[in-house]
Order: sequence, then C-alpha cells, then structure tokens
Amino acid sequence: MIASLMMYRRPELDATHDRYWALIRSNLAHAGIGSPDTLSQDADEFYVWNHAGLTLSQTCGMPYRLWLHDKVTLVGTPDFGIDGCPPGYYTSPFVIRAGDTRSTIDEFRGARFAYNQIHSQSGFAAAYNHVEERGWWFDDLLHTEQHLESARSVVEGRADIASLDAVSWRLIKQYEPFAADLRVLDWTKPTPGLPLITAKGNDAAAIFAAVQRAIVELTTADQARLGLVRLVRIPAEAYFAIPNPPETAGSPAA
Repeated sequence: MIASLMMYRRPELDATHDRYWALIRSNLAHAGIGSPDTLSQDADEFYVWNHAGLTLSQTCGMPYRLWLHDKVTLVGTPDFGIDGCPPGYYTSPFVIRAGDTRSTIDEFRGARFAYNQIHSQSGFAAAYNHVEERGWWFDDLLHTEQHLESARSVVEGRADIASLDAVSWRLIKQYEPFAADLRVLDWTKPTPGLPLITAKGNDAAAIFAAVQRAIVELTTADQARLGLVRLVRIPAEAYFAIPNPPETAGSPAA
C-alpha cells in the first residue's frame, strides 16, 4: 500500500499533513480499509499515482485527464475556498514583479514565461488556454519544476511572468518573504481543482467519507493551515472538458 498528499507539501505543513493522514487512516480503519502508516511524501508522483496498491493521493487535473483516468478511481476534490470559484474549483494567478509597469497580459508578448511542468493544469494548461484566446503564446519558456521556483524565478529576473496554482500562491504569500516583490497581473478561468484518487477497484465512496470526516475532525487551526473547507464530488467529465495544449506548445510527457 502507498499514500501521498504531496501536491501542497511544505516543511511548515509536514506535521499538519501527518495529523490529517492519521485522522484519514483512523476513519479508513473503521470502514475496514487498510492504509499505510505514513505518507510517502518524497516518492515520485507518477510512481505513486500508478501504484497498484494506491490507497489515496492527490493528482493534478491534467495528468488525470491525460493518463490516469482509466487507471485509477476518482474519489473527490478538496475545496480550498478559493475566492471567485465554485466549491472544489481553483484558478491561476499570473504573477509579475511588483515594479513591472505593464498592466495587461498582451504586453508580455516576447516575455519569458516560467512554468512548473508541461503537464500542470494551473502552471501551464490554464495559462496556455488563457493566452491562446488572445491569439498568441509565449515563445520563451523557462521550466522550473515547482510553482515556488516559478515565483522565485520572476523575483530574481530569470523570468518575467509565471502562472501559479492559487493554493500554492496562497502558501507562498504566507511563508515566503519574497512574495512581497510580486503582484498579480491577471487570473485564469476557474477549473476543477486537484482531485483525490485511489487504485482501480477500491471503494471510492468509503474513502470519500473517511476523508470528509477527517477534514471535519481537524482542529480549526489545522483546517486553516491546510486551507481545507470540505470534500466535494466533481464529475470526471468536468476534467475532460478542459482543453489540453497542443503538441506545438510542448509535449505533456516531458
């Protein structure tokens, strides 16, 4: 068995995630479902997501619709209470340096765009769909591997603009002093948030109930630290409806 909740992991939240997982494990046990003692937070994400013994993990919407939907079972989507979004949905801010005087996305044609991963909904696909509607896309791309590094690359001048996950941006503002040197230029359209998944054949309804109960059982302080409000059900079709960037924008397998 394996489980991981690495998508919004930060050192400051490791203990909170451990307490959250302990509550989920207890509720799973009451439902007769086995689970690993600890989260495999350092394991490769695709190794976890494709593991035959996957109890629970959180993936990104783009990998789910591209590669995972027929290999895993959708459990539900955590609602992080993102302003302006339906429950369970999120959006992506385009961040630029605070002193940058440009005021529209079109003024960044020819600029360097930092992104975490080609297969990231919030860091790449949402940005691509937002900009492509205006008839162009960035020619100069910087691959950073993480939202945190995308934000840092803009502050340091290695990139001019980046698209971040709204929850990651919330955490960056909370924990990273350099966030004061950034400002939000624009926001993408809301899309379904990062779904929880389990291995094919597992009891998704029972796992949903266990996670939802754990969220309620968290202390108010831990709920606030994680930003968790509730668990919601968003149909798989809502994820499939989001356009994927074409091959010309970069291979999602990269």
